[in-house]
Amino acid sequence: MRALPMAILTILTASAPAAAQCSDAEKTKLKEFDLAWGEATTGGNRAQLLTVYADDYAGTTPTGTLGKATTIDNAVRQAERAKASTQPAPKVTYDNFIITCTPVTALVTHRNATTSTMGGREQTSYSRSVHVMEKRGGRWQVVGNAGHALDDAAVLLYMENDWNEAARKHDAAWFERNYAAGATEISGRTGALQTKSEVVASMRTDKAVLDSLGLSEMNVRVDGDVAVVTGVNHVKGRDEQGKPFNMRARFTDTFIRRDGRWQVWATQSTIIP
Repeated sequence: MRALPMAILTILTASAPAAAQCSDAEKTKLKEFDLAWGEATTGGNRAQLLTVYADDYAGTTPTGTLGKATTIDNAVRQAERAKASTQPAPKVTYDNFIITCTPVTALVTHRNATTSTMGGREQTSYSRSVHVMEKRGGRWQVVGNAGHALDDAAVLLYMENDWNEAARKHDAAWFERNYAAGATEISGRTGALQTKSEVVASMRTDKAVLDSLGLSEMNVRVDGDVAVVTGVNHVKGRDEQGKPFNMRARFTDTFIRRDGRWQVWATQSTIIP
């Protein structure tokens, strides 16, 4: 059983005093604003982008700082090139949002997954964006932006988080895609070994409920196209009979890079008494 919540960007999630925090509803609006901004950028919607960026916007890039006009021009040109190309346009998805805000300022960070097709095969690259926003004239605007590509260790930690969510939701499709051919899983509770097809089938029938998840002692080692992630899971939930359980398990996950992406090759966990 997987139970691995993300342990990334702790500094960015440090809370301001409770009295200064914005509401959950406002955080939802910020996420919606961010997603709409992404769509406007991909589509090259100049009119919308003019309202998204503040006049004093400053975006940090590897080559320097860009202002509002240059940033919008670049987005429009890139969208026009994508529309004119005979190749399928890259697909960009945004997830793993972390939002910290006051009623008039916000720090929004999320993961970006860009998937393109090369030689008939999908290739996905990952990055992280950090946006600084301010509410001006009653509406949010972007005043600062920065981002960076994720290295293999960060990609694997995010993958552990995705794996965790897939287990919570019994998302068999995730296991079908992200378990490599020949992957094996050894249960920490029973010691039983399952193949990929057996794991996928169990996800479709499993009735266990995960109520809370905890992670500690995460460590990532990467050597070429093979990686090992270790850590400790603290899992609380209810089994198929509704009986509560509360357990900690030390795990070892082995990944292999195939078809240009990391895939689960083997996983094993041991219950800690």
